[in-house]
Amino acid sequence: MGVSHISNRSDQSRRWSRRGILAALGAVPAATLLTGCSGGSADASDGSGGSGGSGATASAKAATRQAAISVSPAAGTTKADFSSPVEITVTDGTLASVKVTGNDGSTLAGAFNDAKTRWTSSTNPYSGTKYTVTAQAEGGTAQTATFTTKSPGETFVGYFTPEADSTSGVGMPVSINFSHAVSDKAAVQKAITVTAEPAVEIVGHWFSDTRLDFRPETYWAAGTKITLGLRLKDVQGTDGVYGVQSKDVTFHIGREQISTVDLSSKEMAVKRDGATIATYPVSGGDSDHTTWSGIMVISERFKQTRMESSTVGLGDEYDISDVPHAQRLTTSGTFVHGNYWASTSVFGHENTSHGCVGLHDAKGANNSSVAGYEFYESSMLGDVVIVKNSGEKTVEASNGLNGWNLSWSDWKAGSAV
Repeated sequence: MGVSHISNRSDQSRRWSRRGILAALGAVPAATLLTGCSGGSADASDGSGGSGGSGATASAKAATRQAAISVSPAAGTTKADFSSPVEITVTDGTLASVKVTGNDGSTLAGAFNDAKTRWTSSTNPYSGTKYTVTAQAEGGTAQTATFTTKSPGETFVGYFTPEADSTSGVGMPVSINFSHAVSDKAAVQKAITVTAEPAVEIVGHWFSDTRLDFRPETYWAAGTKITLGLRLKDVQGTDGVYGVQSKDVTFHIGREQISTVDLSSKEMAVKRDGATIATYPVSGGDSDHTTWSGIMVISERFKQTRMESSTVGLGDEYDISDVPHAQRLTTSGTFVHGNYWASTSVFGHENTSHGCVGLHDAKGANNSSVAGYEFYESSMLGDVVIVKNSGEKTVEASNGLNGWNLSWSDWKAGSAV
C-alpha cells in the first residue's frame, strides 16, 4: 500500500510538472517565440520581416535570372513587313551589341535607347531580303535569328535624263519619268536628291503624276558636276506600288552655249561662254504654222532622221526621209534642223517652215561647209535655244525640257516638299 501511494504521487507530480512548464511557456509573448524559433531560414521562406527579408530574396532571384532577347520581326518569319524598322529588345538585362545583316551584304544601322534595353534600326529593312540578327546582352546572353521580308506586289522605276556620266549643256534639267503614276509625290520626291558642285539650290517640280524635273534658279554654271541620288527602293509611290531603285549617278555640264533665234530678222546668233561665235540665216514657221517662242533645250540629236507631217497632226503635207542635222526642241515636234530642199534665198529672208527652225544644209549630212552642219557640230544635248518674235505664244514648260520658261517662284510652287 505504501509503495503504491508513493508511486501515484510521483506520477501526479510529474504530470503537474509538465503542466507547469507548458503554462510557463504559454506566458512567453508570441513575437518572442517566433523570433527565438525561426532564425534566418524561417524569414527567407515565408517573407516575414526581420533580417534577410524580401529585399535580399529579390536580389538573389534577380541574380539568377538570364536576360531574354526578342526580335521583331519574329525569328523565322518568311514574309515579314518591310515598312517598319527592325527592333531588338531585352528583359532582365541590357543590350551590349546588335548587328543586322542582309543576304545582299547590306547592314542596317540603328541605335539603343537610353536604358540600352531596346535597339531600333534607323531605316526599314529592304523587301525580298533575308536578314540575320546577332544580338548580345551584357553578361554573355546571345541570340542569333533570321527573318525574310516579303517582296512588293507591284513596282515602279524612274527613267532619268541625262544619261549617267554624260556631259550636257547648261540648260539640261534632271528629268525623271516614272513607269507608274505617283500619288504620294512627297514620299517619292523626298527619296530623290540632286546636288551640284559648285553648290546651288536645286528644286524639284512635278509636271504630272509621272514626271518630276529638277533645276536651279538659273542655268547651270559651266563645268558643274551633278549627282542624282535615287533611294526609291520600297518607297510606296501609290497604294501597293513600290520603288525598286537605290543608286547614285553623276552628270557633267560642259561649256555654255546659248543660241538666240530672232524670226523677225530671221537670224540665229550663237554665243559660247558669253562670246558670239557664229551667226546663221534661218527660216522659221510660216504664218499658218508659227514657231513656239521662249526658252527651249536640245533634248535629242540626229545626224539624219525621217520627218512625217502625220506624226504632228498635219496630215500628209510632207514626208522627208533624210532630214539632216535635226535637233529636237519640243516633244510636240519642233526641231532646229538642216534643210536641203529649200532655195538658199529663203534663209534669212522668209519664214516658210511648218514650225521648225531651218538652216541651209546639203543632202546626205556630210557637207561641212553649210550652216546646218556647222551648227550641229557645235551643239550638244542641253544647249539652250531661245526663239523670239515668232508670232506664237511661249512654249509650255512641260513641252520638252523647257522648264526655264517658268519663273523661279512658279517652279518652286510645283514641288511636293
